[in-house]
Formats: sequence, structure tokens, C-alpha cells
Amino acid sequence: MTEPILDITAMSKSFGAVRALDDVDLQVGPGEVVALLGDNGAGKSTLVKAISGVNPADSGLIRWEGNPVRIQRPHDAQSLGIATIYQDLALCDNLDIVANLYLGTERTRGGTLDELEMESRARALLDSLSVNNMPNLRVPVASLSGGQRQIVAIARSLLGEPRVVLLDEPTAALGVAQTAQVLDLIERLRDQGLGVVLISHNMADVRAVADRAAVLRLGRNAGDFTISETSHEEIVAAITGAVAASGSEDAR
Repeated sequence: MTEPILDITAMSKSFGAVRALDDVDLQVGPGEVVALLGDNGAGKSTLVKAISGVNPADSGLIRWEGNPVRIQRPHDAQSLGIATIYQDLALCDNLDIVANLYLGTERTRGGTLDELEMESRARALLDSLSVNNMPNLRVPVASLSGGQRQIVAIARSLLGEPRVVLLDEPTAALGVAQTAQVLDLIERLRDQGLGVVLISHNMADVRAVADRAAVLRLGRNAGDFTISETSHEEIVAAITGAVAASGSEDAR
């Protein structure tokens, strides 16, 4: 891997007496998809919220392109170039695709909305991602499939020209065809040189698009694996703690 865009060292976060993250490390390089794996309660969402500034870490070092930075609020992360797409997507069902893409960042001309420019830029953005299954950008988001909604949410995050994109379970509850659309888009993000962090419980999706798997267990690092060199069983063993359990038995 080349020098990471995002390099996290010894990040910790507690909620009262519960230590959700305990000296966690994570590196994300340009043009790399890193799958963030672990059982429920492993610390995945806490780590993403710390990186995105929603719940800042208590301690640890964050380097961005080699330089130490502080992320204390979402604006800090966005200013650096970190975009986060959560599972709920935060789309407005009653608005069309263009309006959702530019919600809060609308373009104006002469004091009125510049609908033509926004639609033109929206089409150019989707074309750059080779998204060709949404010919009409003026349909309400409520009428889109789950895969199309996920694509709109990801595309919206790209308007800020991020360097790293965090995706929280982007294929959850999607059908086979819709999942394929989202995974294809993730590959295109990688091809454009972005770093992608993918939270997923679907190992087939992980093996399809991820370059590395960073495993968390009980708030700690449990392994960092190159996908092409690691078996499904090895990764599952790290997630469940079977490796540690086996080691303890051997020691006895």
C-alpha cells in the first residue's frame, strides 16, 4: 500500500464504563477498499462515528495525508475530505434525484434556483460513475429501488469531492441485481483513486470488492488481512475469536 490518506493509531472511545474502542489502528490508502468487519458490538459503528466526527474519540492519533489532524465534529471530517453514508441514507422521499443530490448545497442564479445547472451537473456526476440505470433525474426518490437510492446517497457525498468514503452496510436488504449495482459503484470509486471503508456482514460482498479486511473484536483490532491471500475461514475465525480461543487451548 502507498502512504495512507487516513491513518489512525491507538484510537480509544468509552461510553461511561464501557470501552467501545481500545487502541484501534486503521489505515486507508488511495484507490483501496478496506472492509471493516466484526460482530455486532465489535466497535465498527463507533469507529466510523469517531472518524466522521459524530462521536469524537477520547484519545489516539489521526493523520490525514501524513499530517496530524483533529476531528471533533462532522464539519472537521467533511473539510478534510471524509464522506460518510449511513444505513438510513438520509434521503427525502418527496424530492427528486437532483434535489436530493443538491439538498443544502443548491446552485442559484439571480437569486433563484438554477435547475438546469444542477440537473446538468447531476447527470455529469452519474455519467462519470457509469450509472446508466436512472435515465430520469426528476422522479421522486420514493419511486427508486433500494440499489438506486443507495447510489443517489453515494453520489451526493461525492459532490464535496472527498478523498475517503465510509459506507455503512450499503448492500443490506438489497436484491442480487441491486447489490451488483452498488458493488460496481464501489469499484468505480476505487478506480477513481478514492479510499473506501466498507462496513459489511456479507462476506461475498467483501470478497467481491475489498482489497483488505480490518477485523474488530470487542473494540480491539483482531487482524488485518489481504483478501486475495486470506481464506474465508481465517477471516471468520478472527471475527468470532476462534483463533484466540484455539491459541489459549494450545497454551494449556
